[in-house]
Amino acid sequence: MTETRENRLKRMKMRSMRRGIKEMDIILTRFAEDNLDAMEDAALDLYDALLHENDQDLYQWVTGQAAAPERFAGLIGDISVAISGAE
Repeated sequence: MTETRENRLKRMKMRSMRRGIKEMDIILTRFAEDNLDAMEDAALDLYDALLHENDQDLYQWVTGQAAAPERFAGLIGDISVAISGAE
């Protein structure tokens, strides 16, 4: 059984809100609300994979404390820009 796009977006938005640390809840929720609906399937696949990463690692990547793996570098850059524009 395949997941509809609508259900996939709902699931990913929920996973963005329910992280392990509050900072990532805030960062990923804002990014998801502002961007997921317009993303193509390949970009959603990458974001879905990112949601499986450890919050401590994600926080360091997004804040520039550590380099993101090459696979996620562009997406992390987009998330970082999104949160810096929100401040």
